[in-house]
Amino acid sequence: MEPQVNFFATCMGVSALPDAALSAVKLLTHCGVKVIFKQDQTCCGQPAYNTGFVEEARRIARYNMELFSDNDYPIVVPSGSCAGMMSREYAELFADADADTKAQVAAFGARVLDLSQYLVEVLKVKLVDRGAPLKATFHVSCHSLRVQHCVPTQKALLQALANVEYVPLPFEEECCGFGGTFSVLEPELSAAMVQDKIRHIKETGVQVVIAADHGCILNISTALRKQGLDDIKVYSLYDFIWQRINAIPSRKEVRP
Repeated sequence: MEPQVNFFATCMGVSALPDAALSAVKLLTHCGVKVIFKQDQTCCGQPAYNTGFVEEARRIARYNMELFSDNDYPIVVPSGSCAGMMSREYAELFADADADTKAQVAAFGARVLDLSQYLVEVLKVKLVDRGAPLKATFHVSCHSLRVQHCVPTQKALLQALANVEYVPLPFEEECCGFGGTFSVLEPELSAAMVQDKIRHIKETGVQVVIAADHGCILNISTALRKQGLDDIKVYSLYDFIWQRINAIPSRKEVRP
C-alpha cells in the first residue's frame, strides 16, 4: 500500500511561495506518496508564540491537533521553522498541562517531520539529477538547526544531486536576520544581519543559494534584489530538487 502523509503547507507556503509548496507536493507524489491536504489548515502558531501571545498560540496548537486527529499519518512540513514549532515547541506551550494533554501533545509532535527528514530517513529516496552542472551554496535556518535538527537531511538532499557542486557557506549557522517577527520588531538589526549573510554568500562565488525555510528565502532574496545582485538566485530546496530531477530549465527564483 502506498504511504500517506498530511501536508502542512505553512502560511508563507500558501500566501507567498505557492510554487515552492506545490513543488514539495509534486516531489512527494513523484516518490509514490499519497498526499492529504486539509484545506482548513492554518498557521502553526509560531508568530503568536514568539511575540508572547501564549494563550493565542495554545488555541492554534489545539486547533491543529484536532484538525489532524482523524488519521495517524505523518504530518510533513516543507519548513524547518514550522516543523520545529509543531513537533517540539508545542510541548513547551503545554508544559503545565495535565498528563493527558501532555501525552496528546507528545503524540502529535512525534508525527511532525520536516519534509527532508521524511524523504531521507523514512522514504530513503534516491534522486536522479538531470540538470546541467552548477555550483550552489546552502543557507542554514535557525529553527532547522536548533529546534527541528533537520539540517543534515536538508543538506543530504542537496548533496545527492550528482551535477550540483555544494559550496559551504561561511558562518552558515548565523541567522539571516528574518527571525519571524524579529524582522518587524527590530528592522535595523535584521537589515544588518542579512547584509552579513549576503557578504558571505558573495564570498562563495556561487550564483545559486538554496534554503529550506520560507522566511529566510523571502528575506535573503529581497535583500539581494535591493542591492542589485540579481545574478544571485535563491531557490527553495524542494523547488530546486523538482526542477533538477525533471531537467526543467531553472526558472526565476522563488519570489514573493
